[in-house]
Amino acid sequence: MFHVKHSQFDIVVVGGGHAGCEAAHAAWRMGASVALVTFRRDDLGVMSCNPAMGGLGKGHLVREIDALDGLMGRVADKSAIQFRLLNRRKGPAVQGPRVQADRVLYRQAMQAEFDAAEGLTIIQGEVVDLCSGTDGEISGVCLGDGTDIHAGAVILTSGTFLRGLMHIGEQKTVGGRMDAAASTRLADRVRDLGVCIGRLKTGTPPRLRRKSIRWNDLEQQHGDETPTLFSFLHTKPFAPQTSCAITHTNERTHEIIRANLERSAMYGGMIEGTGPRYCPSIEDKVVRFAEKPSHQIFLEPESLSTDLIYPNGISTSLPADVQEDYVRSIAGLENAEIAQLGYAIEYDYVDPRSLTSALAVKGCRGLYLAGQINGTTGYEEAGAQGLVAALNAVRFVRDEDACHFSRTESYIGVLIDDLVTRGVTEPYRMFTSRAEYRLFLRADNADSRLTETGIGLGCVGNVRRTAYRRKQDQLSTTRQRLTAHAVPLRNLALQGVKIRPDGPAISVLDALRLADVDYDVLSKAGCLEAATEKWVVEQLKRDATYEIYAERQRREIEKVKANEALVIPSDFDFSQVEGLSNEIRIKLSKAQPETLAHAGRMEGITPAAIVLLLAHLKSSPRKSA
Repeated sequence: MFHVKHSQFDIVVVGGGHAGCEAAHAAWRMGASVALVTFRRDDLGVMSCNPAMGGLGKGHLVREIDALDGLMGRVADKSAIQFRLLNRRKGPAVQGPRVQADRVLYRQAMQAEFDAAEGLTIIQGEVVDLCSGTDGEISGVCLGDGTDIHAGAVILTSGTFLRGLMHIGEQKTVGGRMDAAASTRLADRVRDLGVCIGRLKTGTPPRLRRKSIRWNDLEQQHGDETPTLFSFLHTKPFAPQTSCAITHTNERTHEIIRANLERSAMYGGMIEGTGPRYCPSIEDKVVRFAEKPSHQIFLEPESLSTDLIYPNGISTSLPADVQEDYVRSIAGLENAEIAQLGYAIEYDYVDPRSLTSALAVKGCRGLYLAGQINGTTGYEEAGAQGLVAALNAVRFVRDEDACHFSRTESYIGVLIDDLVTRGVTEPYRMFTSRAEYRLFLRADNADSRLTETGIGLGCVGNVRRTAYRRKQDQLSTTRQRLTAHAVPLRNLALQGVKIRPDGPAISVLDALRLADVDYDVLSKAGCLEAATEKWVVEQLKRDATYEIYAERQRREIEKVKANEALVIPSDFDFSQVEGLSNEIRIKLSKAQPETLAHAGRMEGITPAAIVLLLAHLKSSPRKSA
């Protein structure tokens, strides 16, 4: 449906980006009547920046969205043209599933999900105002053509569209992204809410023509032979797989950029918003890391059906002629054709400390915010917020208590808690280091942690509920068998396991905790029934391996909580704390927090850093007051 007059819905979602799609579909799965308002229906599922999903921390969020029956994981799987598990050589707690997605397939798969969502209304139009009742409660939205859409709650997911302004050198264009209008009247209305408003900035690189790149001279990056998919419902890829290529900037590239810094929108003073420190523009890299002779660039296909290449690593706000010069100074790109210029975009955001942990605007009943409007960056962070906002908006309409996600049970909980308690000074990006309990909050066990919660909230459908409970039954039954069955140590030693063969027998589950014991070893040692599936044993091994470490981590965090009042001496030298990153050392040295609790509330200071700081304070010869 594309046009309505004076309609009534339970939920109205404003914006069809990743946050809006997750919010609208989650509310629909809960049985609410939902309208999603977007400029263009064809924009549903558009990947407006990089054609990729997941990574370290971000991949955990996608898995958690999937565990709650959200869209992002299964849509990413259906469009993935390359799967890679980052940190494969490290432990599962810090491994991050990532996919290179086909933009065309991603958009098609997302729109197919909405086509199948019978009763979910999509309205093409621009929201220019929020309707409110006599008590100030938000009661709907007003479109640019005068149409009022009434609702029990409104979820605003405006992305980069609130007063969006794009920069290419000195050239400025009003818009939420390339070839899309900005939301100026709605931005004025949000400012009238009395919330604290700021400006943030993000950027994108120039897009290149595939045929103009010398691929044979470049290093190839292939996907994993055994793909790790996002959705717990999927077992194998849907699309043909391809490779990416790697190249690097060089001193000539850097010379061109340095010579034109004053023409960059960022360095020329045309941009007031703060950009993402963890995804800097090429100008930022050249200035901040002046000692580095080169920077890596990943040449990522945007689609199997188009000739566009996304050069990940060289986002910019430099003018057109400089973009062409520096691109062509890079190996393999000497004859590169730019199909679309890179640009920076700045936009309004709301200080997330204006929100409750339900993502509701304080003092403005019925209004929820999700996505980049809350100061985050990335598809994954946006999708997670959209899901949380929808769950709580529906519960609000039904006069039920808000649901909250704890830091102890999910990366979603870490994300929300960081936003509403610490706020942001730059676009927020998820990392595994932000989670105190990351040994427990693994990507592999997201369904075990969250799907039952989702079932209780009513956002998990029958297909996933059935698959999840079948999986849990298999894990539980096999765990009981492996716990009850003992294995002589000599049987393990004969399979090459480094263990004393004359020791007492141990349970097969305990054997799984040993580093060099896996499914193949147990099978050869005669410890497994023929019907035991490999994936079940692999999951039980991960659970068993991390059990003791997760408990130790919980004790460390409890110790931190008990010592939050610990005073940090005014002349304390943070550079002496072993294990802290230089970035965190600099932040702490500049702020000079007075107590451990003060340090913990600082934006960008990870829980792991606080544990290290506490240990150093406790062991220091000079005790704190």
